[in-house]
Amino acid sequence: MSKRILPALFCVLALAGCGSSSDTAQVDMNTGTITSASSRLTLGVNSFLWHASLDTMSFMPLQSADPFGGVIITDWYVAPAAPNERLKVTIYISDRTLRADGLKVVVFRQTRNGNAWTDAAPSPDTAHQLEDSILTRARELRLSTLGQG
Repeated sequence: MSKRILPALFCVLALAGCGSSSDTAQVDMNTGTITSASSRLTLGVNSFLWHASLDTMSFMPLQSADPFGGVIITDWYVAPAAPNERLKVTIYISDRTLRADGLKVVVFRQTRNGNAWTDAAPSPDTAHQLEDSILTRARELRLSTLGQG
């Protein structure tokens, strides 16, 4: 038992010395640029759209998220009110500015037939409603950031 604890304790102590309080990071929410004294990292997409997309889709399980490519893919979600239907969403953010045409939402829908799921057409309004919700949230995030300055 002590053979397992000792290496873990060593790792914790070694990592504790890696931080530096003098290297503080600053984030430019307009461009998504993260700057510190030692490095600079830039998101490939608008950070307001990125964070708003994650906020809006937080009720669905996340399959993958690529902040540099601007793609968010959810896993299948079954709403408690509709157990014979499931949805999956892919969000594409293609611009570094906060623009409506820099956002595209694609919705996939399946229905249960017995024990198998089969593809079905989603409501045409679903993707549009999600885009509107994301854009509204992105604007709220931007306004709250401007109000702090």
